[in-house]
This record gives sequence, structure tokens and C-alpha cells, in this order.
Amino acid sequence: MASPLFTQHYPRNSQAFQNLVKAQVAIALAEDIGTGDLTAALVPPEQQANATIISRENAVICGCDWVNECFHQLDKNTQIKWCVNEGDKITVNQTLCEISGNARTLLSAERCALNFLQTLSAVATQTQVYVAAIAGTKTQILDTRKTLPGLRLAQKYAVTVGGGYNQRLALYDGILIKENHIAAAGDIATAMQQAIMLNANTGVQIEVENLDELQQALNAGATSILLDNFSLNDMRKAVKISDGKALLEASGNVSLETVRAIAETGIDRISIGALTKNIRAIDLSMRIK
Repeated sequence: MASPLFTQHYPRNSQAFQNLVKAQVAIALAEDIGTGDLTAALVPPEQQANATIISRENAVICGCDWVNECFHQLDKNTQIKWCVNEGDKITVNQTLCEISGNARTLLSAERCALNFLQTLSAVATQTQVYVAAIAGTKTQILDTRKTLPGLRLAQKYAVTVGGGYNQRLALYDGILIKENHIAAAGDIATAMQQAIMLNANTGVQIEVENLDELQQALNAGATSILLDNFSLNDMRKAVKISDGKALLEASGNVSLETVRAIAETGIDRISIGALTKNIRAIDLSMRIK
């Protein structure tokens, strides 16, 4: 089965996780502030301020570490007190954290901090909705590589916070033989043989588009198969044909209206690009007191 690959590679308290957050925040701050925050310069340089971040809608909170880093990269003395924990369900008008420090720092870091928190909370919230929709089945909800450029790992982290699982993190993290790979290799059997010969010490998955290709993949020794845009009836047939010989994953045009029915076919996993691609930022607000 799938696993939260992000948390295997980047445990939240690890140096690798901290380095990831620092790097992403540094890019975001440089993009936003550039040569200097001209508007924040209207405030006296030594002025102190207090602020709160408040929710404007229900959500699953995700991205606290990114928020902390946004303020601390500008001023390590900024004090942040969280009133919620990562992964908590939050409600409308709930205070998420209290911030105190240099007023210019609070003003300059505000937008980047909110951007991270709003985006990652959106992914976690969307993921939890899908996870809840298939509760009671054996199926897992997975993300895809359809992520925002530069935020791949952050979004995959958010999926795990929402209760989902990660497909591969990136091209280096597993072999997924898709239709173009098969076409370039010649056929399913050849593509599978080449993947096995690589001996890359990683998982090998192959995508099929119909039941005939499914049987070809099984004959070639596939133990993980992606069913691309299969009908519900063909998914049920695929489960019977595979009979446990391969892990089956459904993908393509999955929605909240269809995800439960897909899970009930007996499929092992469902990968959903909309978890990270079709998201709307959670409405949050920072207010200086």
C-alpha cells in the first residue's frame, strides 16, 4: 500500500524538514520584498506591535512551520504563540496564533506567511474531505505530481496532514510507466522488462487503459498497476482479474461525487490531482492590534 512518503523523507522535527521550509520561505520573501518593503518603511524602525491570525472559514490548519519561518527569517526575536496545532480542524473567526515583535517585520512577513498557511491549509482541507468520503473502505487517497511549481514537497506534506498518502514525490522517487513510456519502449512487456532490469531499488508501477492491457501487465509481472479512466464496471472486473496479484490504483476524472463508488469497487488506491491542483486558498486574515 501507499505510505506518507513525505514524512519518511522529511520527518517534521528533522533537519531535512527545517531546511526545506527555510529554503521555500527564503524564495518567497525574496520574491515579495526584493530590495526592500517600501510601505513598511512608513513605520518607525523600532516600533513594536501585536497581531493575530484569524480564520474566516472552516478548515484543516496546515503550514505553521512556514509561518514561523517567515517571521523569524526577518527577525528571529519575533514571538509567535499558536492557539491551534497542525492538523486541527478550525472554525470561522477562530484565533490561530498571536504574534508580537517589530512592526516592520510583522508587516513585511504578513503576506508570505498567509500565502503559505492559506495554500497548505487548502490542500489539507481538500484531502480530508476526500478521505472522509471513502471512510469505511480499504482504499487510500493519494496525491499526484500535479502540484504548484516550487511547492511540490510542501503540498505533499499538506496531503499527509489531511490524512492522505503520497504517490511518488517526484520522478526520482519511483518508476511509473505511462502510455508515452510504453509507446517509446514498444509495448507493455518490453517496458516492464526494462524497468525491472534497471534494478533501481524502488517501486515499479505501470499505467493501463483497458482490461486487455491490464492482463498484459500482469503477464509481464506487474505488481502495481494504475487504471487510467476505467469505468466502474471495468474496475470491478480488474479487481477480479488481478485477484490480489497486483496493487490497483484508479486515476482520472475523480470527483467527490464519484470517489465513494470508485472505492467500493475494491480498488486499493485512488490518486487525485485535484488535491493539489484545483485548490482555493483558505480565507485567513492577520490583524495588527
